[in-house]
Amino acid sequence: MGATAIAVTAFVFFYEITSDDAVWLWRTEQVFDPSRPQPGARLQFDATAYCKGNTTSSGVEVTTGVAAADPSILPVGSVVTVTTDNSRYNGVYTVMDTGPEVKGRELDLYMWSCNEALAFGRKQVQLNVLRLGWNPNASTPSLIDRIFRRQARRAEPSPVEAVTVPPAAVAPEEPLAPAVDAVPLPADPLEGPPAPPVETAPPTR
Repeated sequence: MGATAIAVTAFVFFYEITSDDAVWLWRTEQVFDPSRPQPGARLQFDATAYCKGNTTSSGVEVTTGVAAADPSILPVGSVVTVTTDNSRYNGVYTVMDTGPEVKGRELDLYMWSCNEALAFGRKQVQLNVLRLGWNPNASTPSLIDRIFRRQARRAEPSPVEAVTVPPAAVAPEEPLAPAVDAVPLPADPLEGPPAPPVETAPPTR
């Protein structure tokens, strides 16, 4: 039992590693592709820093963790991880701003201190796209999500063919009961006995 569990675990990790490596090789070939990157892509970007302004183009206030990018490459709402030569600036950034000078594969990181922004200068960084825009479905699934998604697909029942049920036999109609002659209802005792017929005298000539 233990050997089986170890073999299954090794197979899963081997499958994930080979799949991720294949995707990584395919995406690294497209680093210089000017088209919009896909979630999960790892790209080289030029990073700068800015400290001016109070409100971003998306309407929120500037704060640490906000970045500006070219909306044709990284639309507003995109979430990325940035790796620089200084671990102080490594982490997750959300693209909430744009700028006329931010074009192509360039990321502008907001910093509260202008002196710090000037010292940051311009450098190449490693960028990993976690989500593209505001769409929550445009994000890269985690290892656990991919495993459970595969298991859910395998557990889906096969479609069952519709079975037509023949209609139930209709019972023959029973003959209607013969009509019963109407029986006069007794007089209402509260109304009293019926009035006697009035005799009329024959007309005289």
